[in-house]
Amino acid sequence: MAIPPIAALEIGTSRTVVCVGEVDEGGRVKITGVGSYPTTGVRKGQVVDLTQARVGVESAAKQAEKMSTVSIWQLLLATSGGHIQSVVNPGMLTIRSAERVVSREDIEEVTENAQSIPLDNEHQVLHTITQSFTVDDQPGIVKPEGMRCKVLTLNVMAVHGLKSRIDNAVAVAKSAQLEVTDVAFSGICAALAVLSPEQRRNGVVLVDLGGGTTNYIAYCNNVISAVGCIAVGGDHVTNDIAQAFNMTQTRAEEIKRAEGCAVLDLETSARRVVLPAQVGFEERMLSCKALHTVINARMDETFHVLRSRLDEAGVLPHLGAGVVLTGGGAYLRKVSDLAQRVFGLPCRIGLPVNVDGLENAEQPAALSTAAGLVLYGRMTYEDRGLFSPLRNLFKGVFRR
Repeated sequence: MAIPPIAALEIGTSRTVVCVGEVDEGGRVKITGVGSYPTTGVRKGQVVDLTQARVGVESAAKQAEKMSTVSIWQLLLATSGGHIQSVVNPGMLTIRSAERVVSREDIEEVTENAQSIPLDNEHQVLHTITQSFTVDDQPGIVKPEGMRCKVLTLNVMAVHGLKSRIDNAVAVAKSAQLEVTDVAFSGICAALAVLSPEQRRNGVVLVDLGGGTTNYIAYCNNVISAVGCIAVGGDHVTNDIAQAFNMTQTRAEEIKRAEGCAVLDLETSARRVVLPAQVGFEERMLSCKALHTVINARMDETFHVLRSRLDEAGVLPHLGAGVVLTGGGAYLRKVSDLAQRVFGLPCRIGLPVNVDGLENAEQPAALSTAAGLVLYGRMTYEDRGLFSPLRNLFKGVFRR
């Protein structure tokens, strides 16, 4: 059965994006429609005003419908925010057969044990990710079936968030007469769109720089080893500029885009730019050095918080493919240079290369999450025409 067009919704802090993708005979996804509209009613990735947020969803959906000529009535939803966390839960099983040989039934039982993750009713599990098995004292086993041991252990990572905040985002889509068929973590979606199999095998961390959040996902030996979200993004940089130089948020955003730089650049920091007069503000000069100092302080702090988290997770020594930056914040001048300094690893900008149709997009990295969510839909589609739990993704098992 052919897979019908798939629609994906990201209600970001700065922009709301809807992508429509269609799957060709070879299974390759082409983005045929994109809608983007400035977001209001969202702060740090969380809905604070359902009515305002609905405007962005409706507008982005209409744009995507017009571009793709597809009628959108159901879609997938990407979620983010500081409430998104991950926890690793071990499951253990004593092999009962006389020969001590691991069977398929043993694997299913230990998986069920590991997925019994104790969370309160306020939290919703978005994904459970099978990491690796341990056979007695031998870790890192991918396929234990047929091996001999006394004890089989499996670590499962659960990605979860506050149910109320996820439900609020779903309610926004519902108020726009759109049915949400599944919800996925934004960082996982971005990774689907951007990362190559080689990067995942060699070890890599993807950092999705959004308007109100910074999502991250790290792979070690092709297994997801760290997942999370920091409730700081590009809008915080804009706010810092506005406060430091006594200007409106709109002007601060314009200055950040036109003159911003993540490092103190000797070549441009000596420049001064003219700020034309506005209502309530006289014409004045702004030092680029001062501007870059403000931007650098916030970005450096964010990257150091992320480095600390990755260090705690023990993944830093295993990131052979370095750091990949994506999202709208990846277009800040020399942000990759700053990331390379902080992490001490190679760093590059990641584009959604695992889909077609975005080659001419103005800032394709800003579409990574929505495009990856379409891929998520393609990978989880079943013949009955429903989106089901994601399974067998990069040697992991995802379940809702």
